[in-house]
Amino acid sequence: PPLFREWFSKKRKPKLQELATYTQQLANLLHSGMPLTVALNSMSHLESKGIPQEISIQLRGDVMEGKALSDAMARLPHIFTDLYINMIRAGEQSGALEEVLHRLAAHFERFAEVRQKFVSALIYPIIVGTVGVGIIALFMTVILPKFTQIFTDMKVPLPASTEALITVSRLSATYWWLAPLVGAVGAILYQRFSSNPSGRRTLDRWKLTMPIIGKVFKLNLFSQFARTLATLLKNGVPVLTALKITENVMPNTILAEAIAKTREDVTDGKTISQPLARSQVFPQLMIDLIKIGEETGDVPGSLQSVAETYEDQLTIALRVMTNLVEPAMIILMAIGVGGLLFSILSAMFQITSSIGNR
Repeated sequence: PPLFREWFSKKRKPKLQELATYTQQLANLLHSGMPLTVALNSMSHLESKGIPQEISIQLRGDVMEGKALSDAMARLPHIFTDLYINMIRAGEQSGALEEVLHRLAAHFERFAEVRQKFVSALIYPIIVGTVGVGIIALFMTVILPKFTQIFTDMKVPLPASTEALITVSRLSATYWWLAPLVGAVGAILYQRFSSNPSGRRTLDRWKLTMPIIGKVFKLNLFSQFARTLATLLKNGVPVLTALKITENVMPNTILAEAIAKTREDVTDGKTISQPLARSQVFPQLMIDLIKIGEETGDVPGSLQSVAETYEDQLTIALRVMTNLVEPAMIILMAIGVGGLLFSILSAMFQITSSIGNR
């Protein structure tokens, strides 16, 4: 219903690409010479997918009442993150709001690209796996019962593989409700385990050590850490605030804890690279590049280089993972379907041989 869609659009968090588009549109309007209130008024008339027009209307109203744009955005936490708000605040203080908006748009655009690559790498294996499971389910529930009736009528001893397959088919037909029940119980247990701090920490550590895909997770997290911190520092956000925001946006508790410890050590006067090295979580290449940035006085530039390096490595790792997973999925599906066909054909040969011997 229209009312539900309107309510849902106001409450849901926008996607990265949607936020990038909205930010770029606002930056372009300011670049054309429009005052902020006029630009926000124009934004309220523009179609911006994922961000309702009412958001721009509310922002304009708050700004006209004398609030800073960053303070107005802080009242909409489901739309604008701490990273977004603090960068806008830094842009207001430095008088470079338009430039900050352009950088924010580029930041979210890049994150959206990386996420899209990650999702694209998983689409094909998911499709192949779903098709394979569907074929096997169709065979077990529709095709095999018809052959079972034929085998029963012929009263011929069947190969062990065929007998086992028929038994599995009958159990599946009788206890089909166990599959959704086990799935639901598994989902509930996973949710409870992952919502527990200790459980989530265990899962996050396991994700980093998984074969093949663990490397992909790490590269994605390293690039996210470096790009987020670089973007904040480059736009004038204080280093302690930048580290706190980066810690909060990290989706992995192991890295978030390492960043929190780094922030504590920086408070005590240490450089960023020293506690990162002691954490034994971040790679040596990243630490060395950050150390060079500290020595040259360009930590944001070094972090930017780190982000680009790991994003390039992530692209390669995703390609390698896809090249490994695709044939593996096809082979598994071929083995599954081939095993089913072998069981049926061996039974047919058994029947044919039995008839020939009579």
